[in-house]
Amino acid sequence: MKLLVTGGTVFASRYTAEYFSKLGHSVYVLNRGNKPQSQNVTPIIADRHSLGEILKPLHFDTVIDVTAYNADDINSLIDGLGSFDKYIFISSSAVYPETLQQPFCETMETGPNSIWGNYGKDKIEAEKALLDRVQDACIIRPPYLCGPMNNLYREAFVFECAEQDRPFYLPEDSSMKIQFFHIGDLCRLIEKILITDISEHIINTGYPVPISIKEWVTFCYETVGKTPVFKYVSSEIPQRSYFPFYKYEYTLSVNRMSNIIDDLTPLKESLKSSYEWFINNRDLIVRKPLIDFIDKNL
Repeated sequence: MKLLVTGGTVFASRYTAEYFSKLGHSVYVLNRGNKPQSQNVTPIIADRHSLGEILKPLHFDTVIDVTAYNADDINSLIDGLGSFDKYIFISSSAVYPETLQQPFCETMETGPNSIWGNYGKDKIEAEKALLDRVQDACIIRPPYLCGPMNNLYREAFVFECAEQDRPFYLPEDSSMKIQFFHIGDLCRLIEKILITDISEHIINTGYPVPISIKEWVTFCYETVGKTPVFKYVSSEIPQRSYFPFYKYEYTLSVNRMSNIIDDLTPLKESLKSSYEWFINNRDLIVRKPLIDFIDKNL
């Protein structure tokens, strides 16, 4: 197939581009050319907001939009496209209000979420803009993505703490749960959508059972060959100042996803592949001053 992947240079979009390239598809990536390109793809160097006629002569079997954050992003790309058969948009679980009953399912109304703020609001508007323009588009709503090429300071932060034999500081009683989804499984889901006429076009993703933050940190330390020593921090200290996730626990219902793919990559395997990537790409991690805060305040 001829596929257009937006981005193609960082984490989810890069992994997606290289995944489908390895399968033998003809992959085009749309980005501004400011970062190293994915391997074995055809770069289209342009800003999605000023495409002009650059995409008009091309037909794509599927557009995989990984980098749209708001309605303007969606409309600008669709205005610039020529013809295409399918449109898959990677949205976010941030579209669900925290006030809804959990687990969140796809039939629930979307709305503002005080934790995610404008990010969630903009993703909602992006989804609406897409469905106004492409009624049969597919919208995927993942929780936290994990796996190789993840340049965010999440598991990378824990890996570094483990490598330095640091004690690990956990919020309160460490019972908060997090739902993850392996980037490779996201691509396998997209692969199924490419070749299957699916009945549902909004799909939550994620491991069916969330994991406690204590268990997740333990898995990260074990990946490095270490055992964590935990210390606990009171709620008076802002969680994001020393821990890479918001104080927000939620769960997505993933029954629709499980009807398409159900043989998910075990989280421990995901962390192993993430660490293997991390040790060779430390300079790509977008670090935050979590360790500095810990050293000065805890």
